[in-house]
Amino acid sequence: MVDTGYENRAPATGERQRLRRLAQAALNADMTVDQVNTILDAVGGTLGDMDRTIGGLDGTIDSLDATLSRFGDTLDDVDATVAKLSDVVDRLERVTGRLEIIVGVAEFAVRPIVVLESLGRSIATGLGRLR
Repeated sequence: MVDTGYENRAPATGERQRLRRLAQAALNADMTVDQVNTILDAVGGTLGDMDRTIGGLDGTIDSLDATLSRFGDTLDDVDATVAKLSDVVDRLERVTGRLEIIVGVAEFAVRPIVVLESLGRSIATGLGRLR
């Protein structure tokens, strides 16, 4: 090796402070890197958990989509059934109206018979008293 003469000489006080500051800065940087690595490890775990959670949420949304589709189909079926029931109710109302007319006509036709029956009972009662 070449002798430069610097090995035996003590560094100057200003250089010593500069070296100390540089060494302290290097230690601080090393600690900061360690802290950042620790944070990144924690964030990595959290991101993995979030990925699983979002995957579960995606599955739930797919299931909800299928359920809503079935619900929509069911509502369509209910709408069709209500329309059919409305037609049935209309027919029943027409039949009921016709039956009311028939009952009215029958009551009108039976009145003379009821009057004759009442007259016959009155006569029978009167005859029964006479005896």
